[in-house]
Amino acid sequence: MTFDKSIRFGRHFRLFLLPRQFMAKFIVFIYFLLICQFAGIAQAKTLQAIRVDEAPRIDGILDEPIWQSAPYATDFITRSPVFGRPGNDRTEVRVLYDNIAIYVGVHLYADPSMIRRQLTPRDQERDADVDYFAVFIDSYKDRQNAYQFVVTSRNVQSDARVSPNITPASGVYGDLSWDAVWDSRVSMAADGWVVEMKIPLFSIRFAKQKGPLEWGIQFLRFNRSLSETSFWNAVDPNISGFVNQFGDLSGIYDLLPPLRLSFSPYVSGGYRSTPSMMQGYQNEALKSGGMDVKYGLSESFTLDATLIPDFGQVISDNVINNISPFEIQFLENRQFFTEGTELFNKADIFYSRRIGKEPERYKYIRDSTGTGALADYDVVRNPSVTRLVNALKFSGRTRNNLGIGVFNAVGRSEKAILRNKYSGKDSAITTEELANYNVFVLDQAFKNRSYITLTNTNVIRNGNRRDANVTGLDMVFYDKRNRYGLALVPRYSKIFNAAGGYDGFKNYAFLGKVSGKFQYSLSNELVTAMYDPNDLGFLESPNELVNTGEASYNIYDPNRWLLNQQYSVKILQAYLYKPFEYQKTEVSATSNWTFKNFWTLQLQAGTTPFWFNDFYELQTPSDRFITPRQKLKRSPFYFFFADGSTDNRKPVFFSWSLGFSEGELPDNPFYKVGLESRLRFSEKFSLNLSYNRQHDNGMFGYSFLRDPLTDEPILARRKYTDVTSIVSGIYNFTPRMNISFRARHFWNRILNTNLYNVKSDGYWDERMDIDPSSQNVNYNVFNLDLFYTWDFRLGSRIIFAWKNNLGSEYESRLYGRNYRKYLSNVGQVMRAPHGNEVTIRFIYFINYQDFK
Repeated sequence: MTFDKSIRFGRHFRLFLLPRQFMAKFIVFIYFLLICQFAGIAQAKTLQAIRVDEAPRIDGILDEPIWQSAPYATDFITRSPVFGRPGNDRTEVRVLYDNIAIYVGVHLYADPSMIRRQLTPRDQERDADVDYFAVFIDSYKDRQNAYQFVVTSRNVQSDARVSPNITPASGVYGDLSWDAVWDSRVSMAADGWVVEMKIPLFSIRFAKQKGPLEWGIQFLRFNRSLSETSFWNAVDPNISGFVNQFGDLSGIYDLLPPLRLSFSPYVSGGYRSTPSMMQGYQNEALKSGGMDVKYGLSESFTLDATLIPDFGQVISDNVINNISPFEIQFLENRQFFTEGTELFNKADIFYSRRIGKEPERYKYIRDSTGTGALADYDVVRNPSVTRLVNALKFSGRTRNNLGIGVFNAVGRSEKAILRNKYSGKDSAITTEELANYNVFVLDQAFKNRSYITLTNTNVIRNGNRRDANVTGLDMVFYDKRNRYGLALVPRYSKIFNAAGGYDGFKNYAFLGKVSGKFQYSLSNELVTAMYDPNDLGFLESPNELVNTGEASYNIYDPNRWLLNQQYSVKILQAYLYKPFEYQKTEVSATSNWTFKNFWTLQLQAGTTPFWFNDFYELQTPSDRFITPRQKLKRSPFYFFFADGSTDNRKPVFFSWSLGFSEGELPDNPFYKVGLESRLRFSEKFSLNLSYNRQHDNGMFGYSFLRDPLTDEPILARRKYTDVTSIVSGIYNFTPRMNISFRARHFWNRILNTNLYNVKSDGYWDERMDIDPSSQNVNYNVFNLDLFYTWDFRLGSRIIFAWKNNLGSEYESRLYGRNYRKYLSNVGQVMRAPHGNEVTIRFIYFINYQDFK
């Protein structure tokens, strides 16, 4: 009989090995136990829901006997700051249901003195000093889509739609613009706090099914005093995806989807005063009325419609002085276009700000009357937005996990009214044609988080004006173990116009390891010269071929100093597609650290190591879809950025950012400085201050001048500075009543120092015949938004809004030669004429179920 060599354990122990046959059996046995152990870890937890004949009263007290006898979910596992540990405090969650609603009862055990209780607005609990609980419901159990319902320790609600195209980050797990109508109550107990929730079935969608319904479910608890996020079913940060890590909800039988029918009529009125350099203040009364309708066409599909919509009460855009060759993409703030649109946004070819945009000829009318081509006319009326006749959304998902969505909106034909100064006769000029906007989506979800999505958008305008059609196909696949991902995302656009139109193609391909501590990927993006989705989508520039390689290493195990750390590198190589020509090479590395005191630090360094070509800066040709293009040579440069933040649990919280870049050209540094502070004065009142400044001492860019003889673009070297200051605050009277304000000032100063002719190879020669300072710019934007909001009953709201802004005609016409310093410039902005708008809006929610 033979023996293996011995194996030493430590300094004092020796294991004398057994015969080979016994050892082989022993290894197989241990391997089997390990497999069982890991299988147990990967297996989803299950909670049984209990049907009730009499619904519990929603009062935040779990005193009904059914709550005490129902099975409960417990043993939460931490996700952050450290993954895999038992939650610090015990949590018990029970689920009941009837034909009206899902009821969730939660007992969150804790030391009462450690429960944080700051009041917040709806959907804004993440960075506040408050504990909260959330339930996620995957009602189709496709492991990709879900509903989120959140209740804070002050009974403030949040809700969101979770979808696979939203990556969970910083406590955000879905689209927060989605708002549902549901009820909740909170109470404090001697051993913690209690949450009771009622989620009406009309607020979620699910397919009618024989036998038991199979739903996915997840529970989240956030403990602010520890900055601890824990889940009932473990959510591993090293595993790609979120909904695929839910548990299961069993015990739901014979649940019939209710008739979903609700109305939200509204009325609004107000007054607007707008300053004009030529005509003084222009005053107008504001009045509107309309209605939003939600109708469940079946158990799974819902029709949302808005009739005579009014989108005046939204926060002002972050306008800047855009001297780049590309359009600025603004956030969507209108609720109808953000609520429940995750299906339409999945392909990223739907930019809803195209709908109701500024009329095409608005600026022409504004700038040409009085002194321009229309010098003999004054403006009587020139609408700055395109009003909508109506808009509707139809969306839902079948029991076979096929999502279907249809979006349609009709924009009015807008006309400007001009009055002849001498005859007094009025004339009408069409500034925007009647247009129909449509989006159609088919989204098939498969196992293992895979899906195929077909999206089509089209715009049809009145008469022989430009029409557009774009089709996208998203094919995303993951292996059974969710370790590797493959994506193929082709797009095709077709433009119809009087000249015959044109078409283009785009494709994005991705292959990578998406789970595990070490992740990596390769991707390719190809965009042909004539791919144009911009009638209802957004694309900065076409005509490029970009190859990217990325790798990252993520450590979520704490050590002596850190809670977690991530490291990544990225290499990018870009070419102009037609004619094929080199654009640039970028190399960068990034590191992120979260320290044990909850401070954070991010460092990023990189370089563009070679001279590279910019084909768009000179805006020649002006149409971005025409080739060949006038190129501009840019010098190699390197950069370094650092960002950090303090412990956000403290009453005073700071975040900061620093950046520096330098290139081969002399005296050409770039720097940026950013500082933001949140001051929490009480559980009701908080204030935010931010200041961001960036300066480029040698920016090379298009001067917006052209040579009078050759019409060639003239290049400028300039000292570029911009500063953005924001002061915002909120006072919460109750969980459903608050007053908030936000004041923003943006200042941009451009001092041109040199002008150049650009040669055919992209390099340049200086010219001395034009004074560079003639193109200096002093640009200002100021907005003040104040909102009083009162949700006086579920789904019903009163909003009072006041907006103050620097008149748009004054933004680029404030005299900046004597006001080159920031503070003196601010004073000039405050002395300039400002516009004012005051409105009040009343919305009342009517649910058909309340009348049964």
